[in-house]
Amino acid sequence: MTVLYVDDESIPRIIFEKIFDPKYSIMMADSGQEGLKKLTQIKDDFIVIISDMRMPGMDGVDFIQEARAKYSNIECFILTSMDDEPKIKQAIEDSLISKVFHKPLNASEVEAAIEEAVSRVA
Repeated sequence: MTVLYVDDESIPRIIFEKIFDPKYSIMMADSGQEGLKKLTQIKDDFIVIISDMRMPGMDGVDFIQEARAKYSNIECFILTSMDDEPKIKQAIEDSLISKVFHKPLNASEVEAAIEEAVSRVA
């Protein structure tokens, strides 16, 4: 299983990798477009995507919509610093994303969500 973390800011990517690289196969992308390219390189049966919401060009929900249209073996989460964003609420209602994480990242919460996602497909 691979975890693809998408964030346009380098510091959150570095922190995420330091926390989770010992536990999971981690791939990083700095944009939704790069995330879509990285997905083509992953050969695992199951992929967890955690994407920042606010990014230039393509926001997290748009990225996840495109990823879900191409890949059925993914579980998706959004990371945001914004509260009550209508687009995120709609993505949850549409089952596009499973959960929203708020910045700053809570490693225990993220790990629990990843493990829960893995247990659903195991």
